[in-house]
Amino acid sequence: MHRRTLNLGILGLAGVLLTPSVSLAAEVDLEAATSPRVLGDPDAPLTMIEYSSLTCPHCASFHVNSYKQIVEAYVDTGRLKFEMRDFPLDQYALRASAMARAIDGKAYFALIDMLFKQQSSWTRSSNPLDSVKKIGRLAGIPADTADAYMTNNDLLDAILNGRIDAQNDYDVNSTPTFVIGDQVVRGAEPFETFQKIIEGQLA
Repeated sequence: MHRRTLNLGILGLAGVLLTPSVSLAAEVDLEAATSPRVLGDPDAPLTMIEYSSLTCPHCASFHVNSYKQIVEAYVDTGRLKFEMRDFPLDQYALRASAMARAIDGKAYFALIDMLFKQQSSWTRSSNPLDSVKKIGRLAGIPADTADAYMTNNDLLDAILNGRIDAQNDYDVNSTPTFVIGDQVVRGAEPFETFQKIIEGQLA
């Protein structure tokens, strides 16, 4: 199975895990941070939702092997819009997801792609969050902004509540999980599998 199951014990409550220890100067735009992250034409006839965790190796495999082909074949041609939704499996994925929400649009998707491609490096570093912030700086997120987003309890709670919604709405219990039209797909399947499903939904 190309998926990673949820470890409920790791997360707990965001407010317990992530209490700021310093005063942060950067402001968090909660409304912008919690808005949907969608790539492609908003009027595209089909939506593909990905529930992923930034520390999940199977999610990284999807982004390395299938994601670009899906974007080129369907998003760039206006037939599909692609939405990223956070389903963090641990505190590092939670904080990385929060930091990424400091930006939007194509820059957000480029940062997510970079975090997945460098996952094996930053997740195994001596200080994963410092490594995440270094990647964030390459995307234009200053260190104080990254800290502010990573430790904002309202944002962290919103991300965790989104995970609960995913469990209730689509029975998501592992990553990656995809919702394509009315079909749920579990696991980092090859492009050809997604192609068959997308074409069937578009027909």
